[in-house]
Amino acid sequence: MELTHYRTLGKSGLKVSPLTLGAMTFGMDWRYGATPDTSKEILTAYLQQGGNAIDTANIYTKGHSEKIIGDYLKESNINRDRLVIATKFFGSMRPGDPNSGGTGRKTILQSVEASLRRLQTDYIDLYWMHAFDPHTPIEETLYTLEQLVQSGKVRYIGVSDTPAWKVAQAQTIAHFRGWPAFIGLQIEYSLLERTVEAELIAMAQEMQLGVMPWSPLKQGVLSGKYTRQQQGQALSQRTAVGRLSERTYLVTDALNSIAGDYRVPAAAIALAWVIAREGVTSTIVGARTPEQLQQNLQALTVTLSPETLAELDALSVPEPVFPYTLLANARHIAQGGATINGLPSVLPAILPQTEHDHY
Repeated sequence: MELTHYRTLGKSGLKVSPLTLGAMTFGMDWRYGATPDTSKEILTAYLQQGGNAIDTANIYTKGHSEKIIGDYLKESNINRDRLVIATKFFGSMRPGDPNSGGTGRKTILQSVEASLRRLQTDYIDLYWMHAFDPHTPIEETLYTLEQLVQSGKVRYIGVSDTPAWKVAQAQTIAHFRGWPAFIGLQIEYSLLERTVEAELIAMAQEMQLGVMPWSPLKQGVLSGKYTRQQQGQALSQRTAVGRLSERTYLVTDALNSIAGDYRVPAAAIALAWVIAREGVTSTIVGARTPEQLQQNLQALTVTLSPETLAELDALSVPEPVFPYTLLANARHIAQGGATINGLPSVLPAILPQTEHDHY
């Protein structure tokens, strides 16, 4: 696979690379990350290898990330129309102002204008709702986004970090009102964060949303630099996961071993696992140096064997949640002993035989 093996995102005609360049670390305004010059080197390296998707947000490094991208587009004479530039609204840019953040009409309209100025472009290819806002009706958000699409300032819309039930509600409303629907779903997804498989991944597939995982290396924990031999060593400044668990070390041990077999960095193995997951369209990768970017891009050269995938799956399987704890063992109630689609009935071990009547 290469960066030029483009994929359509969700139910749309928008084509994106299998790895999207994340720009959250562009700028030093959060006391870590890449300088503007280094950020532009990373952009050049990504684009020269055929990558076309860049992901940022209005609040990343206090707006500096967007400005670095805008300056780069202006200085480099890159064909802007070749790129898929994505940014987000939701985060407040003015502390103390309740209308500077969220998903209301006032916030969205002022956010999009500010992002367009910083990005120095006339339009945003993919505009993401950064997170769920319980204080705003989803109809208000969708109608405002519909106006932006109609105006040409936004081409497509996506949703990030939002409960599955709210995304499903939004998609249904958009369908019946003839408004643009979300085409992509951003969620945290990695070998150490698989709880999204219970609802969000399944919902995305049912609703035809392309999944774009963020933090596929779990804030660097899966990069290969944190080993069992380094227990107690301080994690990096942006890693907020705290002390690593034994379960985490089992995963990192396996990654380092597999990486030796494939002769690539451990990060490439962790990324290759995410890229191969069902429903995933494009995975967001960040980098603070061009060298780090090249290490991550090696994931595209890796095809994990079924045995390796099974090993990593077994080590990282998440704890099941209700109602799936029940449904996985209750097929026999509906199937009456028959085998359907290759799945036989099973006895529900979690329920006493005498309690089946409540169905």
